[in-house]
Amino acid sequence: MSLAETRMPFDRPEGAADRKPALLGDLQPSTAGKRASGLEAALHFPELDDWEGIFDRLAISGLTRTHIATRARVNGVPLLQELHASGMVSEAALFRALADELGVTYVDRIDPEKLVMRDSDSVALLGRQPGAAPVGLRENVAMNVVAAIERLDVPALKHRLLRAPELRQRLRIASPSALRKALFERACAALCQRAVNRLWETQPDCSARFVLNLWQCFLLGVLAVALPLAVVAHPASTFLGFHLVSSFIFIACIGLRFAAIPALAGSPPFVARPMAAEDMPVYSVLVALYKETEIVPQLLVALGNIVWPRSKLEIKLVCEADDHGTLAAIRAQPLRPWVEVIEVPVFGPRTKPKALAYALPAASGDYVVLYDAEDRPDPLQLIEAWQRFEASDGSLACVQAPLEVANGHRSITARMFAFEYAALFRGLLPWLAGQRLLLPLGGTSNHFRRSVLEEVGGWDPYNVTEDADLGLRLARFGYRTETINSPTYEDGPEDFATWGRQRTRWFKGWAQTWLVHMRNPLRLKRELGFRSFAIAQILFAGMLASAFLHPLLAASAVFLAVNLVLERVSGTGQSIMLGLDIASICLGYLSFLLLGWRTLSDKERRGFWRVVAFMPVYWLMMSVAAWRALWQLYRDPHHWEKTPHYRSARRRAAP
Repeated sequence: MSLAETRMPFDRPEGAADRKPALLGDLQPSTAGKRASGLEAALHFPELDDWEGIFDRLAISGLTRTHIATRARVNGVPLLQELHASGMVSEAALFRALADELGVTYVDRIDPEKLVMRDSDSVALLGRQPGAAPVGLRENVAMNVVAAIERLDVPALKHRLLRAPELRQRLRIASPSALRKALFERACAALCQRAVNRLWETQPDCSARFVLNLWQCFLLGVLAVALPLAVVAHPASTFLGFHLVSSFIFIACIGLRFAAIPALAGSPPFVARPMAAEDMPVYSVLVALYKETEIVPQLLVALGNIVWPRSKLEIKLVCEADDHGTLAAIRAQPLRPWVEVIEVPVFGPRTKPKALAYALPAASGDYVVLYDAEDRPDPLQLIEAWQRFEASDGSLACVQAPLEVANGHRSITARMFAFEYAALFRGLLPWLAGQRLLLPLGGTSNHFRRSVLEEVGGWDPYNVTEDADLGLRLARFGYRTETINSPTYEDGPEDFATWGRQRTRWFKGWAQTWLVHMRNPLRLKRELGFRSFAIAQILFAGMLASAFLHPLLAASAVFLAVNLVLERVSGTGQSIMLGLDIASICLGYLSFLLLGWRTLSDKERRGFWRVVAFMPVYWLMMSVAAWRALWQLYRDPHHWEKTPHYRSARRRAAP
């Protein structure tokens, strides 16, 4: 088989030593020497002749040279880019050897103030794919040129220097990380301004910088005055109206769950279609971390298992600059060349979407995926997402991978959380996607077309549930979201305190999202269409209102039932209210349980009675979180309440 006919679609992930060797460089050391001469004879790479001196300086063997050249050709990238991504030699050693071979000066640090460019240009250079133009550097009055790019045409540069040897005095070679560090320092102010103000300046009606607009404040004031007056003047009619409205909200939520149940069917596991690595784009992985010291090793192992050509993969670990513990934990690990740490300065709201908005301009991928610190994504998830995008038209802006809770057995809170996630990610979201309706994103494992993400304004730094907001904004712009099958595993909260902080933040963000996008209801209906507009009311306002109202309806039902037993019920009004309360609560429980039950495997259904027994308590827990979110929305709407993450139970037990 000729090289052109060979299909090696992706690199072998780290930690996959039990798999069959996928590339020529995976030959075992004991056989490498015997087979090297035959391999080099069978495969000829003329570009290796131009690199012979650099490889000699780095003491790279002949077989390894062929391995690198093979990967570069199969992946469709320059040899320098493949060699850098391989990690076979350190970045500093590689670019120092390149400088020595060219006969030019190597610099290990660049003063950002000496870069000859505008701050906006430095932002643009950070987001360029490999191949960005060299930059000017002013040193001792004269201006030099710094080259630290992976697509540098080394043979052409050699010939240029031979023809014009005086250029050696002006050319400097630096490592990519040294140049990017200088660019980040130079672009810091511009990145901060962009992260905080871009959405507000371009689409102020979609920004949660101010939660309520004038007419919403006026309406809230009217309700605050009118409702107490109605209770005093017409208590019976007011309470009956309250029950009717509450029951309507519950019935809408119940109807949505029941509608999704008949459509549930087990999805087959993902099977990748044949592909050529040269056709695969650059993929950017963003991971926001804050106070995640303990979980860093687990995260790096999980990210290392991702299946994608390493020369086309970039992982950005986005950390707060003052989170010294997490930064130290990351730097204590041997990071691969395709992993970059982005330090977000202390400015603006301290939220995850603000950090992501700061880091996005520094990503160069055609596709972007977001993970959380505790995530363990399926190794083939990027492959499935990319192939789904390739098989669809440009209206598909995002695909959502399912989130699987791996520690549901550790406590009743974790079990209820896992059950809830199963109902959402295996049931409701796939049904919404199949109906081409509005799909609120989960907080992680969202894969985006980079161009669309930029078009809609990226993440809102002031919204504490940036995922739900972005899903709604994508729908308003006419884009759609689908679901894929390759899961992401994570650990849910195991105690009420941790669960309560997380759910409070979610409820507060849903309220922010609903209030922001309902500033102009008629426009929202026009942009979404009636069906998705109705879904938005149910998913955001309806679910939140049902959490507020559940304990009130439960208390009312108990009160009315006691009166009925004591024969104190007077008139049909109280009987109607009692019937509505009981029907709302019972049907709410039933729809929740049935939707979740249908998504569970036979193994997961064991001990289901615990879920049933704890259901009333769990809904009361949600009500506590909802009322707490309402208070926070008033006192501190942009506060990001951090929930701690720990290494998975399986890894905690391991040595």
